[in-house]
Amino acid sequence: MNAPAPRNSVPFLIGSPFEGGFFGGIFNCNGQLYALIVAPKSAGETTSPWIDDYQAVPGASTYDDGKANTQAMAEAGSALAKWAQGLDIEGHADWYLPGQDELEIIYRNLKPTTQENWQYGRSGINLSAPEPTRPYTPDSPVQTSAIAFQAGGEQAFEPKWYWSSTQHAAYSDYAWCQLFDDGSQHDTSTSNKLRARAVRRLAIS
Repeated sequence: MNAPAPRNSVPFLIGSPFEGGFFGGIFNCNGQLYALIVAPKSAGETTSPWIDDYQAVPGASTYDDGKANTQAMAEAGSALAKWAQGLDIEGHADWYLPGQDELEIIYRNLKPTTQENWQYGRSGINLSAPEPTRPYTPDSPVQTSAIAFQAGGEQAFEPKWYWSSTQHAAYSDYAWCQLFDDGSQHDTSTSNKLRARAVRRLAIS
């Protein structure tokens, strides 16, 4: 990988090697802007239930703070959250599971397929983006220009469902996930085995 960019700066190109992973975009959490760093696929992706039972995890309900969600999940006994927190990639040991809005930013910027986007419900609305976004259209977002993240590429997300760390606010046996084929955002049983990709974040000026 290339040498990391100076702290408080970000690469120009989405998908560029950056701080132990790849630059996935910028998001807003509690008024602070962060660079979102996606873990390498070989070390930072797994398949697992969200949690092994249907307990409510009150601290895992935010859309924008995946790090806090993951900590709450781990304290509740989630093997998936403990897996993320246990990663050490290129000397970085602060990985976590993205919140729903963080995961949406990753899809928007690193969409692997040329499939038309899903146009229903909340899919595409993101109040944690630097400039809040609206629902997807059939052709926006487009397939990422980062070749390694395009379908079949070494770092590409599979065209399958990926867990976020955001539990459903009303139903403790459900959590939010996103399909990396057409971008559909949905909730599903926390006992289901879905893919998950770890991220880390870096505060930026």
